[in-house]
Amino acid sequence: MKVRQAIIDDLNELAQLFADYRVFYGQDFELEKTRSFIQQRLESKDSIIFIAIQSDTILGFSQLYPSFTTIGVQEIWILNDLFIKPKFRQNGVAKMLIEYILDYCKDTNRKKVILSTAYNNDKAQRLYEKLGFTKTKFYNYEKYNL
Repeated sequence: MKVRQAIIDDLNELAQLFADYRVFYGQDFELEKTRSFIQQRLESKDSIIFIAIQSDTILGFSQLYPSFTTIGVQEIWILNDLFIKPKFRQNGVAKMLIEYILDYCKDTNRKKVILSTAYNNDKAQRLYEKLGFTKTKFYNYEKYNL
C-alpha cells in the first residue's frame, strides 16, 4: 500500500469514492455532480487530494484545503475529507493517510492541521486522538441557502 497525490487520471475512480463519501454523510448519490466538483479541484489545484493505493485500486482518499490562522500568523491545512472504502477499513489505511498528511504539513511549513468530524463518528475520533489531534473548545456553525 502506498500514498500519493491524486491526478486527473484518477478522476473516475475518485468520483465514485467521493459520491460514496457524500452518501456516508447523508447526501444523495450524485456521481456526475461529484465528478465535476473533483475535476475542478484537480484542475484548479485549489485543494490537494491524497489517495491510498494497493494493486492499482484506490482504497481511500483525503482532501486538504489551504487556509490561514490569523492568531498564529501562518498558513494551515484543513483536512476536509477522509474516506476509506468499507472493505478496507480497520486495516491501517486511514492511519497511513493521516500520517502522510502530517508529514506533508511539516514539509510545507504549516502551523497546524484542523479537521471536523461528525459528533457520532467515534471510530474516527479515536483515531485522530491516537495520532495526536485534540478536541478544541470551539463550536462549528453553518448557514445554508445564501
